[in-house]
Amino acid sequence: MEKTNRKKMKTPFFIRKSIYFDYPCLFIVIFLCAVGILMVYSISSANALYDYGNASYFAKRQLIFAAFGSCVMIFVSKINYKYYYKLARVVMAISIFLVFLVPFIGSEVNGSKRWIDLGFISFQPSEICKVGLVIYTSYICSRYSVDLKNLVTTILLFVIPAVAVLLIAISNLSTAIICAGIVVVIWAVATPKIVYLLIVGGVGTVGGAIFIFVQQYRMSRIKAWLHPDLKGDGYQTMQSLYAIGSGGLFGKGLGQGYQKLGNIPEAHNDMIFAAICEELGIIGAAIIIFAFLVLIWRLKLIAEGAPDRFSALLVIGIIAHISLQAMVNISVVTNVIPNTGVPLPFISYGGTSMVFLLAEMGIALGVSRYIVPISKREK
Repeated sequence: MEKTNRKKMKTPFFIRKSIYFDYPCLFIVIFLCAVGILMVYSISSANALYDYGNASYFAKRQLIFAAFGSCVMIFVSKINYKYYYKLARVVMAISIFLVFLVPFIGSEVNGSKRWIDLGFISFQPSEICKVGLVIYTSYICSRYSVDLKNLVTTILLFVIPAVAVLLIAISNLSTAIICAGIVVVIWAVATPKIVYLLIVGGVGTVGGAIFIFVQQYRMSRIKAWLHPDLKGDGYQTMQSLYAIGSGGLFGKGLGQGYQKLGNIPEAHNDMIFAAICEELGIIGAAIIIFAFLVLIWRLKLIAEGAPDRFSALLVIGIIAHISLQAMVNISVVTNVIPNTGVPLPFISYGGTSMVFLLAEMGIALGVSRYIVPISKREK
């Protein structure tokens, strides 16, 4: 009898039946990906034709990334989220191991060593680590929720996330800041100890300042931020601002932008929002920002209706990732903060970022399957 009961109580890997699924959230993600593919084609076509002899080179690759990522999203959305709880330590260990390998076997692209190239495929371990941090931080904040009231225990629990963030910061400070933000947001939601948050914020600020002062090129970015009109380091920022200003209210029209033609280096990547403002104007940029706000609102609803603490924190971590990355990217393009390389979620060109963002959305949609609509709840 005991064996039979154990088999019945075994957690199924796939969700067999769900009452609810957040289709509005799914449609917003599809919309953002579609806009991204369209804008990547519009912005990169001239350079792609010159460099590769194919105007749709980057757009086709982005379409493949989005299609593969969508398959991953659908697959992940059917996985029982409780398995992330069971595999949290393994996922984090793999993430840290891959990030650790980057300085030794990583390939250099545009002067930065952030990629691991296996020949048939290349990827950024830092993008994998973002997902790992979401899962692992949610795990420790749900399993050891009582222990978070003690400062010493809290520090010990967050040693592993801190190690992951420091390893990423060695080669990519901007991504490390996003990762640290993910951890802090999940922790802030999980614990009422505001004093601890202030301590961590102070330590993080000092640590970030040290990383900036150690590397000369980071200091030059601060100077360029304060004085973007200076020649040299402020060139990209000024070209970005020219693009935004010249777009006006309605933009120059799709494909009619000028700054993308070499003035903004690789405009289809991190600086894509500036090119969007030039071609689609303030109206087009506002629609994209509004789409992100709706996506975050839908994710918030999923978190509020999540069946337990762990699943709610998972979605909170995904909200933190998407919102922080979008804010940093748009802030860089508009010169609100110093220039740093962070892609705009779902829109900037890039395979690793696209696939793992869609995988995160699969996790959130999987949690949404456990929400019981108000009309179905017992009165």
